[in-house]
Amino acid sequence: MNKRNISLLVVGLFVGAAIGGVLGNILGLALPEGVVKNFFLTSLSLDLGGLAGNEMGVIILDLKIITLKFGLAMNFNFTSIIGLTSAYYILRYFR
Repeated sequence: MNKRNISLLVVGLFVGAAIGGVLGNILGLALPEGVVKNFFLTSLSLDLGGLAGNEMGVIILDLKIITLKFGLAMNFNFTSIIGLTSAYYILRYFR
């Protein structure tokens, strides 16, 4: 794979996950209370600061002259995973 294909894949997967997450939230708001609504609204949260042991969700690098803060958080629900797989399936044909 060349660099263009990798960037297209990353952007395409990000867009697929974002569209899937938005559709899952809209679907969750439209559904009545119950197990199905909880299924669509339950998400798995991954953040960079949590992996480093910081409860605020950011990694702080203090160099005494400048302070750098790095943070990355992702929330995945059922429909965002479906969006990821759909985007990958569609992007297979653009290689």
